[in-house]
Amino acid sequence: MFSEYLDVLLMFIKAFTVGGLICTIAQVIINLTDLTSGKILVYFMLAGVVLQGLGVYRYLVDFAGAGATVPICGFGYLLANGAVQGAEKGLFGAFTGALSAASAGVSAAVIFSFIMALIFRSRSKKN
Repeated sequence: MFSEYLDVLLMFIKAFTVGGLICTIAQVIINLTDLTSGKILVYFMLAGVVLQGLGVYRYLVDFAGAGATVPICGFGYLLANGAVQGAEKGLFGAFTGALSAASAGVSAAVIFSFIMALIFRSRSKKN
């Protein structure tokens, strides 16, 4: 019984360590470069795609779980993983596999964004 709690605690520690390390790398890039946040997000997503294409990111996901899948590079990993699985069905499957793998997350983002737009009123920032 106590062993189960230690396993859960270890899982949390690994997830927060890896996720925190990814966020720390992003913060260092923000502080030391003139890159915009959008470019950094795209680079991190592409890093997830490239690392999954090389077969490396899967080990990070197995080790850290949500600590590796929740950051934006995890979205790139998800797209690449879906494309690889879909490619087994042919070229068209490579395109649809990436979209079907990410469809739940994208759908949730669109639906919740729409709900928030109905609840809150957007305003311009005042300088």
